[in-house]
Amino acid sequence: MSQPIKVEKTVTIEKSAEDLYRFWHNLENLPRFTRHLKSVNVYDDGRSHWVTSAPMGNSIEWDARITEDRPNEVIAWTSVEGADIANSGAVHFQPAPGDRGTEVKVTTTYDAPAGVVGDAISKLFGENPKQQIGDDLARFKMLMEAGEIATNDGQPSGRRNSKD
Repeated sequence: MSQPIKVEKTVTIEKSAEDLYRFWHNLENLPRFTRHLKSVNVYDDGRSHWVTSAPMGNSIEWDARITEDRPNEVIAWTSVEGADIANSGAVHFQPAPGDRGTEVKVTTTYDAPAGVVGDAISKLFGENPKQQIGDDLARFKMLMEAGEIATNDGQPSGRRNSKD
């Protein structure tokens, strides 16, 4: 028995739909801002191979195909038959109100099977899959607007010794 996980999240980015679509359309760019995604290799026929990190140093892999592609508007995909994780999704690009850039809306559905793979998926996405997608979109926004992703990795925590 499977338990579908559906997530929808939107972010406004101060870039044109054309710029954002072009970057996202090159699926091999996705690991640059998607924390758990290790790699995406694109084949010539609209198919791609995805590798994501899983708990305990493992990886989960699947193939997907583009199901809809309207330049500067939408890219939709679905996993191919036999994938460890049946999944589908779409990213929509539309002008933000007030000429404030572009609204990027991501919708994904994962059909994580029960058992070991299902357990790995639930751990991969944590308690709140919406938060994970939101964090990925926040990194996408930083990358597109600032050209880099700001992190605090390796930075001091800011906590001080109470005796100081």
